[in-house]
Amino acid sequence: MSAAAAKQQARGLIVAALGVVYGDIGTSPLYTIRQSLLAFGEVSDRSILGTLSLIAWSLLLVVTVKYVVLIMRADNRGEGGLLVLTALVLRSLDRSSRLRLAVLAVGLVGAALFYGDGIITPAISVLSAVEGLQVATPLFQPYVVPISLLLIVILFSVQSRGTAAVGGWFGPIMLVWFAVLGVLGALNIAGHPHILLALNPLCGIDVVLQSPWRGFVVLGAVFLAVTGTETMYADMGHFGRGPLRTAWLYLVFPMLLLNYFGQGAVLLGNPGALDNPFYRLVPSWGLYPLVGLASIATIIASQAVISGAFSITRQAVQLGYLPRLAIKHTSESEIGQVYVPRVNAVLLVAVIVLVLVFRSSDSLGTAYGIAVSGMMLITTVLAFIYARRSWGWSLALALAVFVFFGVIDATFLGANLLKIAEGGWFPMTVAAVMFAIMSTWRKGRQYLDERHASETLPLRDFVAGLRPDRHRRIPGTAIFLSRDIEHVPLALLHALKHYKVLHERVVLMSVVTEDIPRVPEEERLEVRDLGSGFLTVCARYGFLEEPNILRALARSRLDDLHVNPMETSFVIGRERLRAGRKRSALSGWRRRLFILMSNNALDATQFFGIPLDRVVELGGQVEI
Repeated sequence: MSAAAAKQQARGLIVAALGVVYGDIGTSPLYTIRQSLLAFGEVSDRSILGTLSLIAWSLLLVVTVKYVVLIMRADNRGEGGLLVLTALVLRSLDRSSRLRLAVLAVGLVGAALFYGDGIITPAISVLSAVEGLQVATPLFQPYVVPISLLLIVILFSVQSRGTAAVGGWFGPIMLVWFAVLGVLGALNIAGHPHILLALNPLCGIDVVLQSPWRGFVVLGAVFLAVTGTETMYADMGHFGRGPLRTAWLYLVFPMLLLNYFGQGAVLLGNPGALDNPFYRLVPSWGLYPLVGLASIATIIASQAVISGAFSITRQAVQLGYLPRLAIKHTSESEIGQVYVPRVNAVLLVAVIVLVLVFRSSDSLGTAYGIAVSGMMLITTVLAFIYARRSWGWSLALALAVFVFFGVIDATFLGANLLKIAEGGWFPMTVAAVMFAIMSTWRKGRQYLDERHASETLPLRDFVAGLRPDRHRRIPGTAIFLSRDIEHVPLALLHALKHYKVLHERVVLMSVVTEDIPRVPEEERLEVRDLGSGFLTVCARYGFLEEPNILRALARSRLDDLHVNPMETSFVIGRERLRAGRKRSALSGWRRRLFILMSNNALDATQFFGIPLDRVVELGGQVEI
């Protein structure tokens, strides 16, 4: 690629990142200043300057220094995100280490918190945009909630079409949005230039020290300015570290600062503008166009968070934290663009309930922040372990850096925990439910695997014991899908018991998801010949790849593994779980939940891309 083409591609990625990555944090000016000063309880010059100082330095320290400079260095072959960081840390630990279980639990908590954020973001973003109509005239007040619900239903209804078709519009629209943010902020700063005194960190420190409790409370609202930061890390694999850093440092960060300080300038001249300082940035003639642009921007911001929920669900399924779900790819070129119908339906219902219960962005602001601040603290803890084990940092350096950021994260989390009674219980409840689901699924599958290994024969012993005079062979190939290819799968035992025959070639195949984004094609299959016509095949995929067994077999260049689909039968064991009377390793509620998830998981035939007319299912009931 020529230098000119490379620069053009980089510019394209930067613009695209504005629409996909920075929508959430880019729409925070709609509500952050108002929420922060409402939490402080007064609109004085000191409180305005102090609040702005806290916002500016939060953006600098948390987003710029911690994430852009530091955390984004922790990548797995270019991919980022909390689950990726968890996988990186687990890889650096010994399998016998007690720390592994703690890291796994912490990673699952972080993933669960992401869903809490994914539900609140569309609700608060759309509501805050539509509320601009109230600034024009109070007549619109009764219609804010209905209009918001209409936009939300439309947003979730088009998810099945994916972002591929409209993704090209997201970046340019958000480029206009950030330009408008900066211009409006700069124009208002010109009227009250002494607002720039808030760049001094002592203004924020002074507010906190003079009123420690009020300062602590206001930090919970100030934190709204940095929500969306985790999205930047999670989407690093789609755009690359360089374009994301460039977009933040040279465009998003400066425009956000200008807008926040512009709102502060408006409030210095008119404290009564606290009813909605963002929309007071424009004269009356510009209000409706700004409401329209803000509505589009919030929809784009919500789209990014919803897509993130789909992506993290896909990763969780691949890594074995959730049961198989129907996952549809909505782009032929971007593997990260997926649609998960069940997740979309649950998110839609939850967002509608949120809007109907809280009814305003002010009320929702009290529920926002707990999930994100919890994720940030977890990221800091995991990054500390990773820096020590993979970057080779000394203990003194790692402690100095990550304790500093850990104190900031813990302070923000503590401030947000004050919101539990006022609405913070909602994301905490969502996170608790998702953690219970993911931990139960992982524990249940582990229990079934251990039980199967203890109750069946090792495969090599079974093959060695085969007798030609007792076990008739018929032409063709039978491929048995099994999680454990070291032991005889129940489906094979059932087939032998009922049909009294074996195929000439029997292949036991397992699909394994590695803790890397993608597995090179030459490393896809690992084949072992056990003799007597028996082979084992381990198909490896990265957590960002879609398993397709037939495609993997077709691409294999191994003579022993040449598969003719018309002469091959795929045998799948379908387990129907039910609660038994015997004592189980799973508690009562976990057992019922695991049975419900297992019996409603997506069919393996569809999940692995197996031709329906070549599948034989052998089922049975299993008591747990």
